[in-house]
Amino acid sequence: MKYSEYKFKFYLNASHSIYINNKLGQKHPHTWEITMDMIKIVDGFVQFNDVEYTIEKMLSDYQDKYINEIPPFDTLNPTLENICLHFKDCIDEQMKNMGWLLLKIEISETPTRSYMIDLIIDFQQENGKYLSEKSAYETTAQELEKIINSINS
Repeated sequence: MKYSEYKFKFYLNASHSIYINNKLGQKHPHTWEITMDMIKIVDGFVQFNDVEYTIEKMLSDYQDKYINEIPPFDTLNPTLENICLHFKDCIDEQMKNMGWLLLKIEISETPTRSYMIDLIIDFQQENGKYLSEKSAYETTAQELEKIINSINS
């Protein structure tokens, strides 16, 4: 089966402050850019509006707010890395329920500062397969099929 890959981008306006050496820093705003690479793993017409609505609804909890006051960031330091990990978990779960596989998420808090999570590499590491000499983008169709089958089972 051939899978088509899609890229989605969303923007989140929110502020946060982070703890450095157990001291809370200054509250400051960002326009976070959230980019996701996904493939549709269920046949059928691609309903972009459904994907966009679902992700925008999840992000609306944070839009124009102080992230430090919203769980889990009321107890978890809202660093770029922690925000990306949390959003990855939320988005990945919702997208799987809609027949999508999240391959990669990248969140930028400035044009020059981003954090990325490549879920193909994570999946392969979790299953004892390490890609020492090739990137996730060189993953064979056969390997991708195994990943999708394991998710769907």
